[in-house]
Amino acid sequence: MGNSTDSIITDYLVRVITRDGSIRALACVTTGLVGELCRRHGTWPTASAALGRAVTGGALMGALLKTGQRVALRFEGNGPLKKILVEADANGAVRGCVGNPEVSLLREDGKLDVAAAIGQAGLLTVTKDLGLKEPYTGTVLLYTSEIAEDLAYYLTDSEQVPSAVGLGVFVEPAGAIAAAGGFLIQSLPPHNDEAVDRLMERIGAMPPVTELLRQGKSPEGLLEYLFEGIPYDTLEKRALAFVCSCSRERIERVLISLGRDDLASLLAEQGETEVTCEFCRERYHFGRDDLERLLAGISAM
Repeated sequence: MGNSTDSIITDYLVRVITRDGSIRALACVTTGLVGELCRRHGTWPTASAALGRAVTGGALMGALLKTGQRVALRFEGNGPLKKILVEADANGAVRGCVGNPEVSLLREDGKLDVAAAIGQAGLLTVTKDLGLKEPYTGTVLLYTSEIAEDLAYYLTDSEQVPSAVGLGVFVEPAGAIAAAGGFLIQSLPPHNDEAVDRLMERIGAMPPVTELLRQGKSPEGLLEYLFEGIPYDTLEKRALAFVCSCSRERIERVLISLGRDDLASLLAEQGETEVTCEFCRERYHFGRDDLERLLAGISAM
């Protein structure tokens, strides 16, 4: 990234591997993209923290994929948040949304209660589009509903890769996102038990991720902190951004997929319609002329 964009591209991810190849790790800062998503969705503080953690986790998992591949995360619990959806690709594009943005719950210690917002009973579903005929889907029960632990549990249990995940989002009292980011560490065969034990000790003793981010730690700084005394090499640095793949053409295809009868009754009863993208809240208005054109297109098929 050139100097001219460094001030703009504040969100990025760094991927490293230990010299012996036994541990790979990623760390990222997502403050800007989480802030933009929360503004678009009008999220209340606990919903902001939950969405921010999930989106950061999605960005980290997307970076494990190959170019052209995508991952989708779906957290569904019995709490007031209802669900969190996240989509990320290997190029650093991320988007996400929550079922109910107006959730603000506090724990007894005054911290935001993400676990209660999601609910203890529920599922995490991970869907990977790897460019094959069928996407790969794995589902696990929610482990703690704190998001980071749920993702680590999924990776360790469902994908059989021992993993540690740390995610943090600091929401200011007024609702602004002051810091967001996280890390993902995976042990690869042949496993280096000594290095893993050392890392687990570091993770156990470290302050919350948000505290390190608010002190100004970069993704590189997070990794240096975690891997103290363990030699590693940096593989890549990649920009992260909120990107939505919705477009007027895509929404048109959704309307066409309603079928001739439904589209005709929509035209007769309302004469127009407005569709809002659930990920970016962009609104697409279709007037009478638009609906007549789509209907004519279906009739000509």
